[in-house]
Amino acid sequence: MPTQPVRLDFQLTNSRHNRPFTADARYLSDGQPKPVVVFVHGFKGFKDWGHFNLLADYFAQQGFVFVKLNLSHNGLVVGGTGDLEDLEAFGRNNFSLELDDIGTLLDSLEQPTITGIPAIETDLTRLALIGHSRGGGLVLLKAAEDPRVQAIATWAGINNINPGWPEELMQQWQQQGVYHVENSRTKQQLPLYYQIVEDYHANRLRLDIPHIVRRKLHKPVLFLHGDQDETVSVQRAHELKNWKPEAELLILPNVTHNFGGAHPWASEELPAEAKQAADATVEFFQRALPSTK
Repeated sequence: MPTQPVRLDFQLTNSRHNRPFTADARYLSDGQPKPVVVFVHGFKGFKDWGHFNLLADYFAQQGFVFVKLNLSHNGLVVGGTGDLEDLEAFGRNNFSLELDDIGTLLDSLEQPTITGIPAIETDLTRLALIGHSRGGGLVLLKAAEDPRVQAIATWAGINNINPGWPEELMQQWQQQGVYHVENSRTKQQLPLYYQIVEDYHANRLRLDIPHIVRRKLHKPVLFLHGDQDETVSVQRAHELKNWKPEAELLILPNVTHNFGGAHPWASEELPAEAKQAADATVEFFQRALPSTK
């Protein structure tokens, strides 16, 4: 049996915009259909951040096809530096665009000519999503609207698209048309154009995480969070659990937002915290996505 995962890189286009974006897949090429896990990065994140490639290999070695994507407006450029460089695109991003990008990826999994993954290697009846941070909110929304998704895990996930911006900020943002946030890693001033607020209001029913988790999400879910998360409070995970009592909640002690990772990541080993999260998620998916064979 092969021990080294195959890596396939592929490019996607979304009919809603003309901006290409990339994805990659890892799996052990053994000719057996395997459950498929799609990983969605967070705000200011990207698919090759830090230890994410090691994470992809690890899931592949546990018997999954692991796919991760760069959301189209995350600031990366196809063929570029591999880091945030197109700040104009970053500023034009919004949540409904990201949901549509994830949908484009899910569509591509049904087309081996796009992904390069042989159909024999995938069991798309066992399709799951993992989302980190903002990506955690996205996968909850996507799972509720897409019947192909059978299980979800959020890692340090947000639980509301609207973070409760102060009214004074909202007025200034609307007047100026842009609000900047600092990337603490690169010190870049990242623009957020007011269109993200307008998109939220225009698509509120689609983007209402509290309502959707309570009323429309009828699939197995794992809410996984570190108790020392400095970015998304662990209270968010407890609130998600309250909204969906039948979901599983796992709070990891002494774990921060990035599960021990950083960018760049020089080690050839997963951070211990990330491996702990991965092991718990693998075990959850093995139960939530049972083989029919």
